Amino acid sequence: MLTLYIGNKNYSSWSLRPWLALRAAGIDFEERRLTLFSESFQREVSAVSPAGRVPVLVDDGFAVWDSLAIIEYAADRNPHAPLWPQDGRDRARARSICAEMHSGFQALRARMPMNVEARLPGLGWDLAVQRDIDRICAMWTSLRTLNAAQGPFLFGGFSAADAFYAPVVLRFATYQPALPDPVLDYMRAVLDHPATREWVDAACAEHEFIPEDEPYRAAR
Repeated sequence: MLTLYIGNKNYSSWSLRPWLALRAAGIDFEERRLTLFSESFQREVSAVSPAGRVPVLVDDGFAVWDSLAIIEYAADRNPHAPLWPQDGRDRARARSICAEMHSGFQALRARMPMNVEARLPGLGWDLAVQRDIDRICAMWTSLRTLNAAQGPFLFGGFSAADAFYAPVVLRFATYQPALPDPVLDYMRAVLDHPATREWVDAACAEHEFIPEDEPYRAAR
């Protein structure tokens, strides 16, 4: 059995990506949720990963860390699971946009951190954030136009690409920037996916305030 170590569902965008990809693809795993910034967090995660961060996937004692590496390992282990698009060029494009998310959009990620349960319209916006939003909107709109006949997600069916951008969907729901209709339609599809709903419900049920993840708000 695979074991996926994750952080708080309300805050941990990196944890969401492989969790959602595996759940949506029907790959069985045991979830181990660790509390970010707790006294036990570093001890627990360092016991399974030399990187000392979540997410970590453990397969019979073998650890794979980093969300993209986890998804690629799961795809190799489950070649028939729908983690990546079937078409070769679509797979290459999906990997390209996952890599872009992995290394880019620093302004959006810094100024609008994931906070699933919150509604903070307008908070964090600046011109650098808007440039990230514009690029994401152009990407999603282009891919949805190309693949509209195949389904409601970026490449038709739900794939790792949608899992990688799900934290952005949740950020947009929290901070509510102005978005074009095609982007709102895509967001609805992601938010309505059963795996996303499962994560969101669990995130909203945590009721844990972590000051390190919310420097912009006082404790409630």
